[in-house]
Amino acid sequence: MEIITDYVIPVFQVLFRNLVFLNIVFAVIIVFFQRREPKSVWTWLLLLYFIPILGFVFYLLIGTDMHKRKMFKTKGIEDRLNDAIRQQEHQIRNRELERQVPEITGYADLVMYNLDTMGTVLSDDNDLQILTDGNDKFEALLEDIRNAKEFIHFQYYIIKNDVVFSRILEALLEKVREGVEVRILFDAMGCRFVSHRFWKELELKGIKIAEFFPAFLRKFHLRINYRNHRKIVVIDNKTAYVGGFNVAKEYVGLDKKFGYWRDTHLRIMGSAVMGLSMRFLLDWNYAARENLFSDPRYLTGAVPGTKDQCEIQIISSGPDAQEQTIRDNYVRLIHKARKSIYIQTPYFIPDEAMLTALYIAIRSGIEVHIMIPCKPDHPFVYWATYSYIGDMVMAGANCYTYNNGFLHAKGLIVDEKVFCYGTANMDIRSFALNFEVNAVVYDEKKAREMTAIFKEDLKLCKKITRDIYAGRNLTVRIKEQVSRLLSPLL
Repeated sequence: MEIITDYVIPVFQVLFRNLVFLNIVFAVIIVFFQRREPKSVWTWLLLLYFIPILGFVFYLLIGTDMHKRKMFKTKGIEDRLNDAIRQQEHQIRNRELERQVPEITGYADLVMYNLDTMGTVLSDDNDLQILTDGNDKFEALLEDIRNAKEFIHFQYYIIKNDVVFSRILEALLEKVREGVEVRILFDAMGCRFVSHRFWKELELKGIKIAEFFPAFLRKFHLRINYRNHRKIVVIDNKTAYVGGFNVAKEYVGLDKKFGYWRDTHLRIMGSAVMGLSMRFLLDWNYAARENLFSDPRYLTGAVPGTKDQCEIQIISSGPDAQEQTIRDNYVRLIHKARKSIYIQTPYFIPDEAMLTALYIAIRSGIEVHIMIPCKPDHPFVYWATYSYIGDMVMAGANCYTYNNGFLHAKGLIVDEKVFCYGTANMDIRSFALNFEVNAVVYDEKKAREMTAIFKEDLKLCKKITRDIYAGRNLTVRIKEQVSRLLSPLL
């Protein structure tokens, strides 16, 4: 008690006596030393004004701006990548690529943008399987794991030590005993409820483990932002997975809170596997401080698909990059739409660029369909989402809530010709603050398949009409307004 009286209370007295000065200092840091959108700056300044000291603590946890530094280095393969990129850029400029790959007609500029910003080459020899049910996804993954011969690279934002991971772990350990290399990369925030002892036990059993942005002293997560939200599995560079499913029982519908879990994952065979393999290697090299590019096994082995022949580009984005590549792909695709746009996302908090693109599309007579969940997993985010959905409804978009459990699929389909699906939600956090990865698929047959899945989901949806939105009660309106005010921080 004497310690509190002698030391703690005087500290608080000093802080409160200098609140105005401290707030000015904090405001100067935010305004002049961080390059931010004006809307985000004003939100933080209001928070500092109304909640001094605590507001700045909150800012330190989720608001600090990561320097736009190159975190992920491709040392050892730059020449090989640059040769492939320059060759494809030359083919696009001379219109050779469109003649060779007619499916990208009208989208060659987007292919070029992804080449220029991300160095991601278009491949046209891919088989693609669309998986929307967790049980189907994990059964396919288990089968591919059992067939692995050389290595398995396994990366998820969330891995929970429950019945779903137990089955996968059993298969992974069996492969380790057969001499197959197994690596697991996880995000420290997403896996914060899994003990370090558990990961150490897996290392002792032969699985290589790496943690992205580990907690301070293993307990305090000082970086609530800048999480690695990617979900990637690469097996022998022959098969790869990317999409929305994490690894836990709720993703197979075993959590009563969410019920059935509707998501979208892509299983790829073909040269696009190397794009996902490269993304894993870059993330692993950063987290584990191990340069896997020095081993040629991880840079070869892709086998062309035999049936679909899909054209795919793997794109990624993160706070270390100057461009918001995935957001830019969404915006460019929306601008290119001539007939229809289909969007599925659990969180819909668009920035000005995307919001404007959608307004223009709606008012140009293009059918815009947006599907969101009927229930929140993050309340503030959900009510901010509902607020922006209201804007879309009033503008003339067709908006729906998915009523058969929880919708977690993340992607966009344009004109039933091209789609972009993966790990990125349509919100500011995914666009600017998280590390994400998506696949852009330029294939009309597969785009029609994805559209048919969307239309099948509509049978389990409720349409949000203008009357329904206008008739929401006062409580909902207050939740929306408060959440929307905080949307730049969400």
